[in-house]
Amino acid sequence: MLQRWPLRRKLIFGTTTLVLVPLILSAAVTVLSLRASLYKRLDEDVRTGLQLAIGPEGVGPDAGSPEDDGPERAGPRPRVDSLEVVFAADGSTVSSAYVGRDGSTVSLTPAQLSEIAAAVEDEGTPATVELGGEIGSFRVAAQSVEDSLVVAGLSTRDVSATVASLSSILVVVVGAALLVAVLGLAWLVTAALRPLRRIADTAERVSRRPLEAGAVTMPERAGLAEDSRTEVGRVGAALDTLLNHVEAALMSRQESEDRLRAFVADASHELRTPLASVRGYALLAQSDETEMSATQARSLDRIGSEAERMASLVEDLLLLARLDAGQALRREPVDVSLLAIETADDAHAAYPDHEWLVEVDESIEVVGDEHRLRQVLINLLGNAGKHTPAGTRVTTSVTDGTEAVRIVVADDGPGIDPGLLPKLFDRFTRGDLARNRTSGSTGLGLSIAAAIVRAHGGNIVVESDHNGTEFTVTLPPEGHGPAPE
Repeated sequence: MLQRWPLRRKLIFGTTTLVLVPLILSAAVTVLSLRASLYKRLDEDVRTGLQLAIGPEGVGPDAGSPEDDGPERAGPRPRVDSLEVVFAADGSTVSSAYVGRDGSTVSLTPAQLSEIAAAVEDEGTPATVELGGEIGSFRVAAQSVEDSLVVAGLSTRDVSATVASLSSILVVVVGAALLVAVLGLAWLVTAALRPLRRIADTAERVSRRPLEAGAVTMPERAGLAEDSRTEVGRVGAALDTLLNHVEAALMSRQESEDRLRAFVADASHELRTPLASVRGYALLAQSDETEMSATQARSLDRIGSEAERMASLVEDLLLLARLDAGQALRREPVDVSLLAIETADDAHAAYPDHEWLVEVDESIEVVGDEHRLRQVLINLLGNAGKHTPAGTRVTTSVTDGTEAVRIVVADDGPGIDPGLLPKLFDRFTRGDLARNRTSGSTGLGLSIAAAIVRAHGGNIVVESDHNGTEFTVTLPPEGHGPAPE
């Protein structure tokens, strides 16, 4: 349980325990020491009282000069809040009396006398006896005198009251000291950990920044450079230095990526014209009536097809570069249901050996770029047609949720290799190893689809196993902000 406590609570609890234990031990030692001291003094008073009860001549309670004989000399001499008992040799009681604080004398009962007799078996050693009732506990001692046993005792009421009073005082003192310690420690620990909390808050804010979305600036700093002489200050300064290095590295990476995007965009743009020229000259050569050999004709045909493929690759790279650069898309109402039907018809024409199904509600609209959204569906359906065997059923469904529109393209093909799933939307990733390949691809189709969906504030996910593959596109109805996961 302690491991789950925050540091502040651990420090307060641990320090309070270290303070409380010595206080309790000190209080206990004080009470026990006082009690032992009071009982020692009480035992001395009991022995003194016993000697007074025996008499100055040491011959028992009836000793003394003849003129002192009389009824008032019979039995033990009375003392306030004390008792005196004389037992005969046969165990019978010669005399007994308890003198209260008000001076009144009370005779002891046979049961109380039996308790006293049992407690004084060891002569000369004071013992405690509980007599009950209003008399309470007594400290008694006994001594044999001729054929009698004289017992004298004093009440422990004053000792018990003094010990109880001191215990109450110590309880109040320890409680007050504990309260002061807890409050003081809470204030001190809170003040000491405040910089550490700033460090934790800074780390949490940094962890919530969307670095995967391209954020490169991190303005959060702990700001504890002035406390660098303390351990917490050093940690804060180290965190600030680390954040500076990370921000510099991210900015350097961003600049490198920007340069790379600019290069790809420029190169793609510059390649469009020469590739168009290559394709044009290939078509021109093929249209020439001059007789060519079979090798020449095949070569010209390959030049034209490869030039067309290269032009498609250049257009894809140029589109990705523009999307990465944040190029604004058109914002207009788009009937997604109609898009799903039209692209499924196109896929059926391109891959007639597959079964194409469409499940849509009527007129589901989003705000976005119709041409780009159509390209998303074309890429997903084309991906299913290229990488699944003949006879595969491909279903396109569109549903209108409360917060997002969901487009699902699912097939019952052999599925995608699990090793490819984490990087499926990366550029130049191909599913050749996972599915039956019937035609070549650049490996940019899914990357373009994901980039277009993100540009619309949505997301795209894939699930695949041996029973088939399912791509789910989620788009916000109004085309603003990220769609829910």
